[in-house]
Amino acid sequence: MNLAIENILLVGSLLLLISILAGKTSYKFGVPTLLLFLAIGMLAGSDGIGRINFDNPQAAQFIGIVALNFILFSGGLDTNWTSVKPILKEGLVLSTLGVLLTALSLGTFVWFVTDFTIYESMLLGSIVSSTDAAAVFSILRSKSLALKTNLRPTLELESGSNDPMAYVLTIAFLTLVINQDQEIVSIIPLFFQQMILGGIAGFAFGKVSKFIINKIKLDFEGLYPVLVIALMFITFSATDFVGGNGFLAIYICSVYLGNQDLIHKKTILKMFDGLAWLMQIVLFLTLGLLVFPYQIVPYIGIGMLVSLFLIVVARPVSVFLSLIFFKMKLRRRFYISWVGLRGAVPIVFATYPLLAGIEKANMIFNIVFFISVTSVIIQGTTLSVVAKWLHVALPDKVKPMTEIDKLIAELPKSSLQEFEILPDFQSVKKRIVDLNFPKSAFIVMIKRNGKYIRPGGSTELEAKDTLMVLADSQEDFLKVNECLQQTNVTSKI
Repeated sequence: MNLAIENILLVGSLLLLISILAGKTSYKFGVPTLLLFLAIGMLAGSDGIGRINFDNPQAAQFIGIVALNFILFSGGLDTNWTSVKPILKEGLVLSTLGVLLTALSLGTFVWFVTDFTIYESMLLGSIVSSTDAAAVFSILRSKSLALKTNLRPTLELESGSNDPMAYVLTIAFLTLVINQDQEIVSIIPLFFQQMILGGIAGFAFGKVSKFIINKIKLDFEGLYPVLVIALMFITFSATDFVGGNGFLAIYICSVYLGNQDLIHKKTILKMFDGLAWLMQIVLFLTLGLLVFPYQIVPYIGIGMLVSLFLIVVARPVSVFLSLIFFKMKLRRRFYISWVGLRGAVPIVFATYPLLAGIEKANMIFNIVFFISVTSVIIQGTTLSVVAKWLHVALPDKVKPMTEIDKLIAELPKSSLQEFEILPDFQSVKKRIVDLNFPKSAFIVMIKRNGKYIRPGGSTELEAKDTLMVLADSQEDFLKVNECLQQTNVTSKI
């Protein structure tokens, strides 16, 4: 079936609905949601019951890049700098040196067991060298897996920041495959250009984006997430235009923004969380439609061999070598090795050889697809089991409480207090976003002239306002006092 303009929305919405309903029950049977999205796409494809004819790698690549923008940006916004800072070095080493070692070791193995040239082998290794942010974020968060010490932030930081390295290696080795006369040293300047410009641009756009978000005065709260989407795409495309790594830029930009005080930040975070899920579904459905299952069958043998080598040898070796100079328990290293999920990102990167028209492009694409599927099946379904086996999972009774859990637990005591804004306070006529409130304190309501108003980041405080503030310690209320220039708490609830 060829999709016409008239029925694209109908078919697309039906596939979305089926994916969401299937995802609702998937974890009851231990099946990762993302794998179901992929399977639904394949069933709807030309070889499945849907008979939808979709053979357009260029469109799939475009959809993939757009989806990765949202997924990486959402993951960056949710990254807590306080939890990431202690493991920043480990995460960055894994996302750079770890990716390089994985690509080289797997590429060497492929070179030995296939008739690929050395550059074609390294290209395949590079495409599947990074852990997939969508898969890791989705599986870890949907399973609510509580891990000891800093394991979870390490895994999320690595998966969110290692795609840029894999992208650079993919483009570099693809260039060498196309231009056989070039020396391997010729890709070194490209690597430094991509990473340095991407890092600088990400931080710079983060600063500029914060200024724009907080200073621009939009009439509707719903426009702020739209503004952030525009800034996200500008960051990616402008960085890519000047020769930098756009994926690295948007991740750094989003991590910076996620740890700043922004107007309507909660609205922005909720919007991006929903969009990230939408993009994950669209991405996996699209890639499922792009695949022709009958073409994968001839490569099941070599695909399984390469996949097992990646899971059992290449990934663990790269992790252990990357972390050799860091103090870390052996079982934690093993678990990091196991959470080397490959998902949609390698499949998106595998469309680059297809569009370049190299000789073994179809073979590379189908092997990569098989590796991604087996990785999600084997590793994605066993994360909880392996965590318990290695004793890196926290028992249910000692799982850390979230900030909201703590606030709710302490509500009967002193977690909600009222503050009156007097005329001589410096907070008068100031916006909430400019008050530098402590992170764990929230203004839940403002009483003004006998009426209650819902506060936002752009809400200006007025004299005689009464603020109802939620926090989890008396120390936080003292800090709130200082921000408001309050001398005493007027009352307690």
